[in-house]
Amino acid sequence: MTQSQGSHRVAHGGYGPAAEPPRAGAVEAPDPYGRYASYGAYGEYGPYDIYETYNGYERHDLHPAYDTAPAPQEAPDAYEAWQPQAPAAPQARVPHQTPLVPLRDDLADIPPPAGGRAAARRAARGTAHRRGVVDRRGPAARGGTADGPEARRRLLPQALVVAFLAGGTAAFIAHDKAVRIDVDGEPRTLHTFAGDVGGLLADEDVEIGEHDLVQPAADAELASGDEIVIRYGRPVRLTLDGEHRQVWTTADTVAGALRQFGVRAEGAHLSAARSQRIGRNGIDLDVRTERSVVFVADGREHTVRTNAATVREALDQAGIALHGEDTTSVAPESFPRDGQTVSVLRITGAEKVREVTVPFDTVKKADPTVFKGTETVVQQGHPGVQRLTYEVRTVNGVQQKPKLLGSEIVREPQDRVVHVGTKPMPTGVDGADHLNWDALAQCEAGGRADAVDASGTYGGLYQFDTGTWQGLGGSGRPQDAPAREQTYRAKKLYISRGASPWPVCGRRLHG
Repeated sequence: MTQSQGSHRVAHGGYGPAAEPPRAGAVEAPDPYGRYASYGAYGEYGPYDIYETYNGYERHDLHPAYDTAPAPQEAPDAYEAWQPQAPAAPQARVPHQTPLVPLRDDLADIPPPAGGRAAARRAARGTAHRRGVVDRRGPAARGGTADGPEARRRLLPQALVVAFLAGGTAAFIAHDKAVRIDVDGEPRTLHTFAGDVGGLLADEDVEIGEHDLVQPAADAELASGDEIVIRYGRPVRLTLDGEHRQVWTTADTVAGALRQFGVRAEGAHLSAARSQRIGRNGIDLDVRTERSVVFVADGREHTVRTNAATVREALDQAGIALHGEDTTSVAPESFPRDGQTVSVLRITGAEKVREVTVPFDTVKKADPTVFKGTETVVQQGHPGVQRLTYEVRTVNGVQQKPKLLGSEIVREPQDRVVHVGTKPMPTGVDGADHLNWDALAQCEAGGRADAVDASGTYGGLYQFDTGTWQGLGGSGRPQDAPAREQTYRAKKLYISRGASPWPVCGRRLHG
């Protein structure tokens, strides 16, 4: 016979209800009541709800919480040897008085449901309730008597099963724990068979992130009565005294987050109320703590406690006003720092105008009518006039460097024009080249081409006056002409007048 058939035979004494003992050569038919038939004194099941067959024994589930007890080990069938052994023959259906209930031995090969121990327990409870069909008829209605030998034979294996289940139930109760879990301020109490905090969180599908808080830690062992606290991390985009950063907090209010960050909230300006809750998506929070700032104005110091966002706001709180061009030593719109000293600058300003000379340029032009080396000024230069406008400021009574605001030309300068000779100089003058012109130049001017007498009338190597010079074809002044040209003009003068122009030094020409 099969294992299932053997187990049901033990449970029912080898016969279906109201059936006769098997005859020799008879075919043994499946028990139509299966594991749902009543069992003697336990016909009403007492505290038991479900019977399942495990290797020839029934499992008695006391409570859905204990439906994961391991199946007892298979024991020899004590009564199977007492029954007449019929030869193996094909099984056949025999008539019964009640409808057949299908056996569930096919469940032995079904794998446990996915989802861990919790899911397995839920699935087991659902299966038990689905198959919980119980025959509530008494033993007499199912066949046989309650007190006869047949009933006693049925009660013995049931008593063995109850003994096994009692031991398994005690083991389950020993591992069951009642713990309290608080997830983000929502507490609840539950029962678990998990050995540590991590196992409990896995059974309850509670996911823990990098910034989340779990107390005690995930590897801590669990005991009945323990409390597990879970706080989810929340991002806070924090601007603290003008500095931006992103931080994480497990607090669910602004006040709690500030305590975690160690931010002094007394006297601080907050962009959100302290009681405002922080959701899982986080919050943007601007915090300006109270700071001490010292202002130096008009020769006095003013110390203020402020949570202002700018120096200008802190000035207003200190009762210091800025007028006109007044300003501060730091930008008025900058953030005031704790312990900072800021000076107030009283500024007065005025405009001043000055006229300055603009120098003229000298322009030289080539003149082919003038011997080389000779330059003639044909136009005198005149400077121009420029008007400049300056801003003159005083800061706290001290004059600052003037600042140029603008300029304009009042009179344009006039260029100086000079003609430069390009005509080749003659090499000599007939009748005068043999004379000692160097001796005459040394006597008249000490050999200096730019020499001028004390009266300013005579100049050059040979002390020409301007009229005589220009009458000889020279331009400008003789002392401005090159030495070679001066000697050439002196030779021309000698041809026309002899040595008389040089009454004292003229005799040197023949020396």
